[in-house]
Amino acid sequence: MKLLLASRNAKKLRELQRIVVAEDLSGIEVLCLSDVPEFPEAPETAPDFEGNALAKARDAALATGLVSVADDSGLAVDELNGMPGVLSARWSGRHGDDDANLDLLLGQLGDVPDERRGAAFVSVVALVVPGGEEVVVRGEWRGTLLRARRGTNGFGYDPIFVPEGYEVTSAEMTAEEKDAESHRGRALKLLVPHLRKLV
Repeated sequence: MKLLLASRNAKKLRELQRIVVAEDLSGIEVLCLSDVPEFPEAPETAPDFEGNALAKARDAALATGLVSVADDSGLAVDELNGMPGVLSARWSGRHGDDDANLDLLLGQLGDVPDERRGAAFVSVVALVVPGGEEVVVRGEWRGTLLRARRGTNGFGYDPIFVPEGYEVTSAEMTAEEKDAESHRGRALKLLVPHLRKLV
């Protein structure tokens, strides 16, 4: 079965592919948007992760006829009342500029004491079967935010996020460690039973 990840993000694609292999879902071939003809993609205009993920998965399934998975994820900072949230990738005003987003967030949290630097990575993953089932799952990964970057693995806010129970940032973890613990890894694992039914 072909499973379309409604994204062009190579890191998200590799993460989903690793989980498919780790969960022994050998009947699934994971594709991304670069592998299918272009179609108009849903803008991320919903006020929550669930709405954005579901819109992207529905559009992909409708346009391609393939079982489609989409995620919307971001960082919810306690001190900022859950922001940047759905705006995480474009927090600085420039979509996908990790350095600018990190610089802005670090500046906003400059005077915040360590004990109030709690945050959670949130990932909502939607699975849409053309003309059929829709499943939405949510994974969260709690931790604290550092005052400076550490590590070069991962992307986004990984270099300042220290997960609960760890001394390293998520950017200092191996891909396997991160897959086992991360918000997206947790959400994708909740999706595995639904994927098994489709193979």
